Amino acid sequence: MKRLTCLFICLFLSEVSGFEIPINGLSEFVDYEDLVELAPGKFQLVAENQRYQRSLPGESGEIMEEADQVTLYSYKVQSTITSRMATTMIQSKVVNNSPQPQNVVFDVQIPKGAFISNFSMTVDGTTFRSSIKEKTVGRALYAQARAKGKTAGLVRRLAKHLEVDVWVIEPQGIRFLHVPDTFEGHFDGVPVISKGQQKAHVSFKPTVAQQRICPNCRETAVDGELVVLYDVKREEKAGELEAFNGYFVHFFAPDNLDPIPKNILFVIDVSGSMWGVKMKQTVEAMKTILDDLRAEDHFSVIDFNQNVRTWRNDLISATKTQVADAKRYIEKIQPSGGTNINEALLRAIFILNEANNLGLLDPNSVSLIILVSDGDPTVGELKLSKIQKNVKENIQDNISLFSLGMGFDVDYDFLKRLSNENRGIAQRIYGNQDTSSQLKKFYNQVSTPLLRNVQFNYPHTSVTDVTQNNFHNYFGGSEIVVAGKFDPAKLDQLESIITATSANTQLVLETLAQMDDLQDFLSKDKHADPDFTRKLWAYLTINQLLAERSLAPTAAAKRRITRSILQMSLDHHIVTPLTSLVIENEAGDERMLADAPPQDPSCCSGALYYGSKVSPDSIPSWANPSPTPVISMLAQGAQVLESTPPPHVMRVENDPHFIIYLPKSQKNICFNIDSEPGKILNLVSDPESGIVINGQLVGAKKPNNGKLSTYFGKLGFYFQSEDVKIEISTEAITLSGGSSTFALSWSDTAQVMNQRVQISVKKAKVVTITLDKEMSFSVLLHRVWKKHPINVDFLGIYVPPTNKFSPNAHGLIGQFMQEPKIHIFNERPGKDPEKPEASMEVKGQKLIVTRGLQKDYRTDLVFGTDVTCWFVHNSGKGFIDGHYKDYFVPQLYSFLKRP
Repeated sequence: MKRLTCLFICLFLSEVSGFEIPINGLSEFVDYEDLVELAPGKFQLVAENQRYQRSLPGESGEIMEEADQVTLYSYKVQSTITSRMATTMIQSKVVNNSPQPQNVVFDVQIPKGAFISNFSMTVDGTTFRSSIKEKTVGRALYAQARAKGKTAGLVRRLAKHLEVDVWVIEPQGIRFLHVPDTFEGHFDGVPVISKGQQKAHVSFKPTVAQQRICPNCRETAVDGELVVLYDVKREEKAGELEAFNGYFVHFFAPDNLDPIPKNILFVIDVSGSMWGVKMKQTVEAMKTILDDLRAEDHFSVIDFNQNVRTWRNDLISATKTQVADAKRYIEKIQPSGGTNINEALLRAIFILNEANNLGLLDPNSVSLIILVSDGDPTVGELKLSKIQKNVKENIQDNISLFSLGMGFDVDYDFLKRLSNENRGIAQRIYGNQDTSSQLKKFYNQVSTPLLRNVQFNYPHTSVTDVTQNNFHNYFGGSEIVVAGKFDPAKLDQLESIITATSANTQLVLETLAQMDDLQDFLSKDKHADPDFTRKLWAYLTINQLLAERSLAPTAAAKRRITRSILQMSLDHHIVTPLTSLVIENEAGDERMLADAPPQDPSCCSGALYYGSKVSPDSIPSWANPSPTPVISMLAQGAQVLESTPPPHVMRVENDPHFIIYLPKSQKNICFNIDSEPGKILNLVSDPESGIVINGQLVGAKKPNNGKLSTYFGKLGFYFQSEDVKIEISTEAITLSGGSSTFALSWSDTAQVMNQRVQISVKKAKVVTITLDKEMSFSVLLHRVWKKHPINVDFLGIYVPPTNKFSPNAHGLIGQFMQEPKIHIFNERPGKDPEKPEASMEVKGQKLIVTRGLQKDYRTDLVFGTDVTCWFVHNSGKGFIDGHYKDYFVPQLYSFLKRP
């Protein structure tokens, strides 16, 4: 009896939410297929139990059933996912029950964009190992090997040991993970799940009895999907920047953004080859897709055979009436005739170009063409390179072209070149599956554009070999991945700056990666892959080089790219279309050859990201990212927040202490406000300039020495002329403008620009709001120990004195923009020797004030720096106009009503 063990390792990344392992094979034959695909979200094991037996003619010519000669002893899948990158090992052991040699086929289906990195096989103690060779070299070595006779063998599908283990290690944190029941309860309780904050393990190990479809059946019940769904925590808009061993990976998947309006043209092939099920399912999908359009979207439908027809000659708003009319139009389509792809695409491009040139499109909208076709052109322009050239010459830079190739008759390579060259991707729609659901699934990936012109920048000369870092659009529900190299000897921390445009807003998002954090995390888990950053970088780079090779304009350029791919393949031990996997024994006299299947060169294994590479530090001219803060240590050991903060400002800190700086007198006057939690105090109210700043009080957890302290837990800024409202709480920063809303968390480092208003966020430290680059306000975040028995998180606000407010500005701070005259005299010892008293004349009143110290936390967020001021008692009575209760307002954005 001979035992044979096969070991297969595959490296890959995918940016859709799925991880799949189909086993599509013949239940009685040793022909079984394993596919592994990773993305943040889903693990899937699929087995199709196709039952039939091989029959052989006997001597008398009658059909005889051949007995099982090869049995499947074990089948094991082990997959480790480290930060969306999976290393999967598939191991199979089969036993030859026959005295005659049997051929065993180990047939592995590689997912789009994945690569084989290793293969080994042991037969009766002899081990065959793999090496990566240039394809021509590999084939020459194989030709030298002695050809052997082959006999078909059988295998029972039931495995004595069937094991699937999935380990998920996500430094970003696992938001959820679960395994839904897709086997109608047959494997109830078999998947075992253990999950922590950043790690999880799923084990699927059914016994032979559990695998049987019934107690005495030979058929397997592994006929369905083992699905593991998971997603990561995505708290930071700037994404997760992970740096390790000289490589970095940047994951970017912001949410809570308003969708950008889209202009979409559906270009549908209605030639004769679409007759029947294809057309029926296309119509079904289009009806659902049209219902999903938003009211702010614009659309039209073009259908073509040898002729080109349009439902409307221009773009129409996606109202319910228009959508219903478009659905009726599609339902009446009767496929016939030839295929004129060239004219159909040029018509779609003309409609979008004309609308754009006439100013009919929202300048912040996204324009898309979705082509659905099942065949090559048969009418009109037939030369594919000419069609490609025509599209490229006519399409404007703001339009993306997506191509869906239905079935296997279409020239899919042509569609890929067509889309890759025009800011889109191509996807094959398999005719032997549910066409309707595939079309709808693809549309869902482009239905919600959230950002335009997304550019990743790493402004340091030590950052090199950055992968694709400029993306035309970002769609909701997906993730962008950028990787590169850096020199750890020259960088203590890696900085990234992302620029993008959302609905009516320009963004600058910044983040830092500390070099030691990831190493500490990975060292604590034996399943974590410490080399994942390098592998991800190699994976992305090779896939993008393959895409560039397909679009190379000259033979010389194609040869240059080919050399780069080949060298990368050899350096990183990866099987690509340019290399072969040579498997041989130690003596070298027995060899096997594995060629890579044709690869889909579109970037990132089907993710909807396409674009170009730009210089890592070529930040757009409109972007004004905040400079990297000066990091130094004060005597108390705190970090510097800003290198040169304005020396004199009006401050509101702690519970709450107002510190009013009077420039002419060069004096600081202080007062406290003691009020109730929930009350909203007006700080600045200027109806003429349309500016309001209000603060809402939050109470301490409990009284201290009989007094319940209050702090500012929320601040509201309203700029009426821009219709912009900004709410800052201890949890989040929200910008509202018109119908759009944009949210940031204190874990972000970001910059948002909306018309004349700019918001800059320094992670967990400060928000700066600037109006017209002339008037600025800073809000500091004060975090306290979560288990502190009394204190709570609160905010401090800093307002530089300015003459930009009108003379009618008022509020607890605003009234002092027009500086009152003060006279401080008769300084004398007070009850506390360290706090002298004095008399102060202001606004026709004489007050007793006490000299003391308050805190400015801008340069030392922990301990603060002392500010000397004269303190006015009784909640500022006599210094402020009226009583402090006169400054209560009903809402966070209310103007102050004055008597």
